Amino acid sequence: MAEQSSDRWTAAAAYETYMGRWSRAVAASFVPWLRPADGWRWLDVGCGTGALTEVIADGCRPRTVAGVDTSPGFVAAARDAAPAAAGFAVADASALPIADGSCDAAVSGLALNFFPDQRGAVAEAVRAVRPGGTVAAYVWDYTDGMQFLRLFWDAAVATDPAAGAVDERRRFPACHPDALRTLWSAAGLAEVVVVPIEVPTSFRDFGALWGPFGLGQGPAPGYVATLDPAARERLRRALRRIVPARPDGSIALTARAWAVRGQRPDRPRTV
Repeated sequence: MAEQSSDRWTAAAAYETYMGRWSRAVAASFVPWLRPADGWRWLDVGCGTGALTEVIADGCRPRTVAGVDTSPGFVAAARDAAPAAAGFAVADASALPIADGSCDAAVSGLALNFFPDQRGAVAEAVRAVRPGGTVAAYVWDYTDGMQFLRLFWDAAVATDPAAGAVDERRRFPACHPDALRTLWSAAGLAEVVVVPIEVPTSFRDFGALWGPFGLGQGPAPGYVATLDPAARERLRRALRRIVPARPDGSIALTARAWAVRGQRPDRPRTV
């Protein structure tokens, strides 16, 4: 097997087919859960192709909404697709080009686990929001709640035990309620709450489920890209055997994300 490919996200269209559409579905439930007010100033950290930013711009009557991401390709795609009210920039989550206290809410969708410095990223989000402002995120439940990914990695490990080292369940321990609660509390945020958000993930047939794994965007497609044709076919067959298909060939699964939110205290925490 070749060296594991990078998790760097660059191809916006491939990401949208693989994961962006499901992120948008989670965002539709996540944003109302934040209890936003009209006129908020929003910052979307790790905005990707702009799924979460679009939901905010379309449904929250924001005063401003900005998205930042390290991928120029994703930022360009987000800028092209989002409403005119949204603005985007290439920037790192650990060094946000935002003045202290200049936002009412700093949010992130499906990106936290990819930040090299998660504590630094949350601290930057806290810095960016005003006292009383909201810091929130959602991430997939890689343990068993993101069903098509869980099935994928179960099949991958069954055909190649070494795949366990790159299984997202093992790689991303922060994608768990206790870890998220600890991360938010350690950043000094108050009223920390973690909840599940579940959305349907339906595919017309097995080909529609399998196809995005060949597009190279993300850990699972990145793993597929390292396989030779014979190993790739073994994986495809193993996955097909365990995916629960309906009589007409369609596949109805669900995906669970964990959402976390907290408020920046009105006064700094004393030690």
